[in-house]
Amino acid sequence: CLSITRAALLTSISPDAVYDFVIVGGGTAGNVIANRLTENPNFKILVLEAGGTHEGNIAAMIPFFGPTLTPNTPYDWNYTTTPQAGLGGRSVAYPRGYALGGCSAVSTLDHTYSYEVQFTKRFIEDFLMYTRGPSEGYDEVAKISGDSGWSWENLQPYFRKNEKWTAPADNHDTTGQFDPAAHSLTGINSVSLSGFPTAIDGRIIKATTQLGPAFEFNLDVNSGRPLGIGMGGFENTFNVGLTIWSHIANRSSSATSYLAPNFLARPNLDVLLNAQVSRLIQTGTDESSNLPAFRAVEYRLGDAESMQSVTASKEVILSAGTIGTPHILLNSGIGDSNSLEALNITPLVHLPDVGQNLGDHALLLNPWLVNSVSDHSRNHERSSYQPHHQTDTFESFLRDPEALQQVINQWATTGQGVLVDTIASHIGFFRIPKNNTMFSTMSDPTPGPNTPHYELLFANGLALPNAPSTGNFMGAATVVLSSTSRGSVMLRSNNPFDSPIIDPAILQSEFDRATMREAVKSAIKFATAPVWSDYVIRQFGPFEGVETDAQIDEYVTANAGTIWHPVGTAAMSPKGANTGVTDPDLRLKNVAGVRIADASVLPFVPSAHLQAIVYVFAERASDLIKSSYSDVSEKKQEENFAPGGVLDYRLDYQQWYDNQANNTSRLQEIERVSAVLKRKSDDTLSATQTFIKKARADITAAEVMIQELAKTNELLHAELMASKKEATHLAHVLGWVKGALGGVEGKK
Repeated sequence: CLSITRAALLTSISPDAVYDFVIVGGGTAGNVIANRLTENPNFKILVLEAGGTHEGNIAAMIPFFGPTLTPNTPYDWNYTTTPQAGLGGRSVAYPRGYALGGCSAVSTLDHTYSYEVQFTKRFIEDFLMYTRGPSEGYDEVAKISGDSGWSWENLQPYFRKNEKWTAPADNHDTTGQFDPAAHSLTGINSVSLSGFPTAIDGRIIKATTQLGPAFEFNLDVNSGRPLGIGMGGFENTFNVGLTIWSHIANRSSSATSYLAPNFLARPNLDVLLNAQVSRLIQTGTDESSNLPAFRAVEYRLGDAESMQSVTASKEVILSAGTIGTPHILLNSGIGDSNSLEALNITPLVHLPDVGQNLGDHALLLNPWLVNSVSDHSRNHERSSYQPHHQTDTFESFLRDPEALQQVINQWATTGQGVLVDTIASHIGFFRIPKNNTMFSTMSDPTPGPNTPHYELLFANGLALPNAPSTGNFMGAATVVLSSTSRGSVMLRSNNPFDSPIIDPAILQSEFDRATMREAVKSAIKFATAPVWSDYVIRQFGPFEGVETDAQIDEYVTANAGTIWHPVGTAAMSPKGANTGVTDPDLRLKNVAGVRIADASVLPFVPSAHLQAIVYVFAERASDLIKSSYSDVSEKKQEENFAPGGVLDYRLDYQQWYDNQANNTSRLQEIERVSAVLKRKSDDTLSATQTFIKKARADITAAEVMIQELAKTNELLHAELMASKKEATHLAHVLGWVKGALGGVEGKK
């Protein structure tokens, strides 16, 4: 694999080093900001990362093996929650990434199940899913914060800056499997379709046609309208989640993308590893705002007893995550004054909402025993449901060391096979009907009718470290998306290196418990579609025999956990508001010199997995920071960082490409109209779909042409430079010859 170790990854820095910006946390958001700020060669950036790198760890590279990175490993902070009332008093592991790339690099979750024996079930956090969520969610953030820049429409340029749509690992024909108009080919972080089909793909899609509108198929859940089911690696389906890096199906993270070797090589970027930050240090009072300034950062290297510090001339950017960011602020004396004094910490800034408002998604794995005969050599069919062929679940290779080695070798040598994908191959987003009796006693917390209440994630087996030794399985995880439960992150002591007290309040609210109940009912109903009649045998383990509301509630309390999507502990609120922690421009309230850019600023739990959201928020955060220092010239940027010096040519084409967002909006409107026409005239719908497909193809062709033109310009420029160099050389030679001839004539 390509090593990410470069001179910019440091183990120490000079005490005299001077930086414009110090970024605390080399995670999902922090690395985005490091990349974007160092685009200006006049900015000097330092990233402080508490962990190291996962370089050389095969589990960090193979998508399927992500679950082995946490918990209780060197790549995890290894946190544990307080006893959770909604889980019957159980505490659960709370993994957070402890490596460069943060949770985008390790992104795993842990969940305990009680079958005949206790064993740990680990799915991939975010399931490596790239899900943007509903447009209404972003518009609600804009409304709450008072900043329209956070709206769905205004964030579209940042989605395109982040996403680089990539061919799937098996290079299958993706025509009709996603909506090209909703995606970008020119970003940094690679996103792709599933690169290997699973045994349940066809059955799931068939079930969407058998069960009616409640389980309708959605071509592209990243369009801003996510309701419905999509999947990866199957005709007319879309895996919203697998992220890969390059042509070999490695995982993509902020470390492998935004801190790729060409970016790490920038002379104005330093990344200090194993640097755990203890607190921010007040550096005085800001002259312009008269607010206390906190531009110094205290940290230790490894387990060293001595502390070091570094100062930013402009800003400190906290990107330590929903747990780490409030932990650092509270240790800095920024938080609720009474709580800080109780721990003998001197309060410096009274911000009582620091560490409050912690929200998360509750998760429950629901397993079925299935009638599957493993046939490892069979030809997987991607395009259609085969009702009588032998099926193949994950158990076929997870229980067989020889078969497991074969799929590892296949991945290592060809970048192909089952390991190129994450565990969950299908995803569905759903709303609870308005006439459900639960809404007679509680209100709907979602911002609009296109926002899902819960999610189903389907898996072709149980990828568990201690799974049952016999049987084949299908899993359907249920996730509460529109959670109303709120917890907190608090200090355990005044020792900044003690782990915090984490209370995510999982399933604490009546609404969350009712939503999980409805989600489980939905999963059970989905498994009753006729297509499963010869496949599904029964519900399995503690899920077996669960039918009534009372049985579901008991089952949920005993077995649910979390998918580890924490947000909200440094929530945004309008500028000048007495509540919240950050202003809409992400500046820390009542403080100068500090911004926060990570999932902690989200004011509520989004109805989506977090990675895409955090990437896009960090992209806009970078522009907000840059705009505050627009007097710092960037005119050297082209000379220093443009490959071959052709950035000036590329900008023209990039600007043209960005303008296609208007075309995208028109296509999305056509799709909406088409949905209405479908109920009136199949002929009209068919004609409209043909037009949309042609328009998308035209846009895709134009995007390819843009890339080709950019490459051609780069080559032409390189040839021109070579020609100029050769001409200069010939001119020198000609001058020398003329001089020599002149000397000869003189002698004559």
